[in-house]
This record gives sequence, C-alpha cells and structure tokens, in this order.
Amino acid sequence: MPGQHKLVEAITRHGTNIMDQEIKPQGSPLYTDARLYSAAGIPTVLYGAGPHTLLEANGHRADEKLKLDDLYKATLVIALAIHDLLGEQA
Repeated sequence: MPGQHKLVEAITRHGTNIMDQEIKPQGSPLYTDARLYSAAGIPTVLYGAGPHTLLEANGHRADEKLKLDDLYKATLVIALAIHDLLGEQA
C-alpha cells in the first residue's frame, strides 16, 4: 500500500539498531484489527516486543511472558519511527 514502505523502513531500521540484531519485515497470517485499518487505506504494520515465537512467550495463555526490557526497547523503536515520520511533514 502506498506509504507503508516508509513505516516498515523506519521500524526495521530502528529495531535493528536498538535490538542489536537484524529485524526483517515478514508477513504473518494473524487475525487482527489491523486488517480494518489496511482496508480503509491506512498504512499498517504489526510490530511486537518479546520472544520470537509463541512457544517462547507462552503466548495466548494465562502466564504469557514479556521481559520489561523488551517492552521498553520496542516502545523506543516505535517512538523513534513516529518521530521520523512526523519529521518528514515539518
């Protein structure tokens, strides 16, 4: 979708720098509300913090795991990406 590449580029660039490992965009067959934004023409990217697999995260269970440091880093990635995108409009 037009404009989406800017969002993906900003997130992958900052994610790679902050996480100290290469972050690559990939598709995922998840069912989320993001599809509604995409259908409305809004560039949409899903980006999450924490373990790389549902098994590592104990995902979708009562004791799902996320290290607070991973959450902090992911929040910083998104904040920097938004800063970049808003800076383009100035």
